[in-house]
Amino acid sequence: MSQPSPQPPLRSEFASDPDMIELVQEFVQELPARADSLRTLLDASSYQDLRRVAHQLKGAAGGYGFSPISESAAKVEKMLLAEVDAAQLQGLRSQVDELVGLCRRASAS
Repeated sequence: MSQPSPQPPLRSEFASDPDMIELVQEFVQELPARADSLRTLLDASSYQDLRRVAHQLKGAAGGYGFSPISESAAKVEKMLLAEVDAAQLQGLRSQVDELVGLCRRASAS
């Protein structure tokens, strides 16, 4: 059975803007830690903190030109506006997985 082909890197819409390159690079360097934090908070059922991190990521990713990350973080945040029950947990896990995957694909170049 063959492995699915890897997703292409996710590039900032500001990747070619000389005034933004350093800022985008710093943001991308922070993303693995943010992705780890998302998973840790989800695993700990720390939904209020998870919503806060998703909210921060939504704004920051948009500001650094990563609209797909911002949109995915907005979905996580929206899902967490209501209390999470067992029926919603799988959907939340799937959405966090998508967000983490997008964070890991982000590239500064």
